[in-house]
Amino acid sequence: MEEQLVQLLSATQSSSEGPRKSAEAQLLSLYGHPEFSLGLIKIASHDSVPLNIRQASLLYLKTFVLAAWSPQFDEFKGQVLVRDEEKGQVRTSLLDLATSDQEDRKVKSAASYVVSKIANADFPEQWPDLLPKLLHLIPIGTDGQIHGALKVLDGLVNDCFNEEQFFSVARDLIKVLFDVAVNDARKPALRALSVSVFRGCFDILEMVMEDHKVMVKAFADEALAGWLPFFVEVMKSRLPPPPSEEDENQDIGTAETYRGLVSLKMQVVKVLMRIRSVFASILSPQTPTLFSATWEELSSLQTAYHQMYIEGERQSRLEDADGLPYTLDFLVLEELDFMQACLRAPPVRSELEKQLQSAQNTEGTWVTEVMKLAVAYAQITTEEEGLWNVDVNIFLSEETSVTANYTPRTACGDLVIKLGEWLNTATVEGLLSYTRTLYSTTESWKAKEAVLFVLNQLLCDFQDVDKQIAPEAANGFLDFIRYAMQQPDAFLRARGYLVAGSLTRTSGDGLQQVATSFLEASLHAITNDKSEVVQVSCIRALQFYLQAIPPAITLPLQNDIISALSTYLQSQDIQELAECDDLMVTFVETLRDAIMLDTSVCLTGGGLDLLFSIASHGAGNFQLVMLVNETFEEVTGTISAMGAEAYVKLCEKVLPSLTGAFDIGNLTEENALTNLAAELLAVLAEHGSKPLPQGFVQATMPKLNRLLLGSHDEELLKAATTAIKNIIMHDHAQLFAWHEENGKGGLEAVLIIIDRLLSPTVDDNAASEVGALAAELVEKAGSELLGPYLPQLLTAVAVRLGSASQAQFIQSLTLVFARLSLINAKEVIDFLAQMPIDDENGLQLVLSKWLENSINFAGYDEIRQNVVALSKVYDLQDPRLEQIQVKGNLIVPQSDRIMTRSRARTSKEPPPNRDRMRLRSRPLRRKMVESDWSESDDECDFRKENKPSAREDMTQSEDNPHRYQPIIYLFPSSRSRSCTRANVLSTIAPDQYTYIPASLKILKVLVSELLAAAGSSLEAAAAAADLADDVSDDGSWEDDPNPLLDLGTGMTKEQLMAFANESVGSGFGPASRQRDDETQSYLVGWFQAAAGRPGFEAEFARLDPDEQEKLRSMSSN
Repeated sequence: MEEQLVQLLSATQSSSEGPRKSAEAQLLSLYGHPEFSLGLIKIASHDSVPLNIRQASLLYLKTFVLAAWSPQFDEFKGQVLVRDEEKGQVRTSLLDLATSDQEDRKVKSAASYVVSKIANADFPEQWPDLLPKLLHLIPIGTDGQIHGALKVLDGLVNDCFNEEQFFSVARDLIKVLFDVAVNDARKPALRALSVSVFRGCFDILEMVMEDHKVMVKAFADEALAGWLPFFVEVMKSRLPPPPSEEDENQDIGTAETYRGLVSLKMQVVKVLMRIRSVFASILSPQTPTLFSATWEELSSLQTAYHQMYIEGERQSRLEDADGLPYTLDFLVLEELDFMQACLRAPPVRSELEKQLQSAQNTEGTWVTEVMKLAVAYAQITTEEEGLWNVDVNIFLSEETSVTANYTPRTACGDLVIKLGEWLNTATVEGLLSYTRTLYSTTESWKAKEAVLFVLNQLLCDFQDVDKQIAPEAANGFLDFIRYAMQQPDAFLRARGYLVAGSLTRTSGDGLQQVATSFLEASLHAITNDKSEVVQVSCIRALQFYLQAIPPAITLPLQNDIISALSTYLQSQDIQELAECDDLMVTFVETLRDAIMLDTSVCLTGGGLDLLFSIASHGAGNFQLVMLVNETFEEVTGTISAMGAEAYVKLCEKVLPSLTGAFDIGNLTEENALTNLAAELLAVLAEHGSKPLPQGFVQATMPKLNRLLLGSHDEELLKAATTAIKNIIMHDHAQLFAWHEENGKGGLEAVLIIIDRLLSPTVDDNAASEVGALAAELVEKAGSELLGPYLPQLLTAVAVRLGSASQAQFIQSLTLVFARLSLINAKEVIDFLAQMPIDDENGLQLVLSKWLENSINFAGYDEIRQNVVALSKVYDLQDPRLEQIQVKGNLIVPQSDRIMTRSRARTSKEPPPNRDRMRLRSRPLRRKMVESDWSESDDECDFRKENKPSAREDMTQSEDNPHRYQPIIYLFPSSRSRSCTRANVLSTIAPDQYTYIPASLKILKVLVSELLAAAGSSLEAAAAAADLADDVSDDGSWEDDPNPLLDLGTGMTKEQLMAFANESVGSGFGPASRQRDDETQSYLVGWFQAAAGRPGFEAEFARLDPDEQEKLRSMSSN
């Protein structure tokens, strides 16, 4: 069996597709063989088998386990192919392999991974002796055995332990890990792995903290009493000199020791950061010592870091086979982050503030020393220099902070930013002081560039929070900026131009005397500098000048700016440029700012031509398309406001380009370009004159008609539909007078388009604008022109509304009837009442869909039209409305469970033997996790009233006052793995509603809209306030996430808050809207008039008490 498996595994490594796929199929066919899994383990255990085959055997074993070991795995294929007695042999053999002494580390890591997977399904019920074996082996084993045992233990901690299991062994587990970590006789890499496993324990502790803060805090106090001195000792220790480049990858001697020590230090820093996020008050007293040790080490590592990465080009960002980083750049990065974190600790701040107060000035203070440290590590590495020279887009992505690449250079910028948030003036003065010192020396260009980079980061932060740099300080940097702009080193020169722009923007009027000369220097460099890095830096810097310098100064330079941008574009390969997303976006942003100085330049100059040229090659870049759309909308809006003559000139300039883009997109099958052209055409028609310029319809309708009848692209159909709607809105006469080549008139052409979009073959999203088009057509054409087509059209709209599910599409179709109701509500109700749709009355169908979705409508005009239409329908007092039943209030289940939107799904039967279920999310991993060092978070009193009476807390046992009893949940013992992390599924019931008359529902909707028109709903505001309190409970450190995921959305609280803020005014529903005085005024008047009508008192009595109170409160206000 083993020989056959070796041959098949070797064949899977083949570069030939045929033999490789054949071998994979044969391996799959052997899944049912009783010796398959054990055979793979035997192959992995043989030293004589090539390493790649041994690793492959474990890879296939992992795949087999996931597919055929237990139904618990997501990858399970439906049948367990391993008998229980065979499972025992596999577990034993695999654990022996993972914890053996002589095996290759990569093989052992792979074996440990498979052990962890099996343990995830079998531990502890089917594998009760796994953890005792590991805890027994680690104290007495060899380095090789300990390594394997730690890897398996790491998997248990991260994936297998539930709270009860963890706390039943927590003391023994932490002691075993501690003994390995502090043992100098062990390899540093092993000690680092032990610390890493210890760090994983904090995920479990954090989950338990939710319900047992005091007890967990006491446990952590005791556990960390021994660990913290060890951490301080490690932080104070110094690394030996790094090995040479030739020796650094050796697995023996000083190179291995060096890598292990770097890894150990890094894991210590990581666990300190983790402790800080969960038990900040425990760590706080140690922060002055840790801060000093970190600062001293970073200072001592500068020489080695410079030699390895700034002067040399050593490999960076490397991890070992266990996934532990071991290169110096990683350590520096983590320590810079930790130093930044310590700057926020109250004991550190108190001491630093005392030192600063006792100093005469900032020169020579610790602030200046921090700047010196930051500049040392912010220098461009040799690797970065090479990358940026080859690809300027990478440079620009780093510069605009749109990259996910987090480096020591970036961390230094963050360090200075945080220092500036705390000590604004001192930070600027300290940076200026060190800049003077640095530029008076013969330091390399990289150091001089780095100090300006740090300044630029600080200035960008100032701009983000609306701070300004003092004019005196701003002028103090001018000489260094001028010096940089004249240097032969391209990156230093580029930095000079960028900082000049940032400083001008952030200094208010402080640099107006030199701003124009800086602007002109940037324009000159765009067209004349030989370095592309300098050119793109100047293009970005122009944005800062155009924002900061008064238009009276920049307007005369508008043509020069556009000309410089055009010259740069002509010098580039446009196809290559199109692949540089960040550069394209920066270019368009600058062009937009230049055009908006005076949009009339688009009628005579080349601004729009340049914009369309970029857009045509970057139509697939979503951000670029958004910028082009926004720019064109602003241009079109301002030019349209100049009068009909200016708009005609604009159409003469852009229509040939837009219609040509349709043809090019059709020929090249470039959908993105066609979509963009349709979107721009819709914008052009939206801001059109009344009537549109002669020939507008003739130039555009043939293209739009062809697209709407033949395309299946959702975005294209929406944009083209909107374009025709806007044409009808501004000049329906020209459209109706237009004829196709086959003689069909414009009205008939639009009806055919609407008929296609309303057909079931077109997706809801693609047809989401057809309702607005139909409504506009009905209003402009009227029954006189539409004749018998009108009832057919409205029937088609009603039928499609019945099957519609997408919110925007439902709104679009509903507004057809709403807008008709504004004209004659009675005719609409009569028409719908006589319309049979399958087995349902048209009035029942339309009103149900209309009233169920009204509160989710978006857009001020649309909401206002809907409100007025509903009020007119209500005013009819038509008895048929009372007979139609629609959804009313949500029926809240009689349960203590929280009802969320996510529970509006059909539920499965509750799992057996489960009395109570909980779901906790694991914390998000962030580069910087910020929390408060105060004791308010982790020392708050345990709320006894919230403790389930049948649950046992972590209490001290009588026989051993130092040992905590495990937490016991009200789960039967048969729950097995059900209560481990995120393995618990919620039992979900579908939402149920009351049913009420349509007339009452209209009144309820109008009450809701009255409140929404006054601003965001009170309920939403209260919920947002509660959510904000939850987010900020951890104190004043704004970035500290301890998020609980929303079970329905999978989003954190921070994400939900951000989403809520972004959606105000643009989302669906009353809670997402801002104040609308016109709608509010109308509704107030309507309710006042309705209150005076006979019978309204009875209608008011049918409202819910909270709705009645809303009306009373709005009336009193």
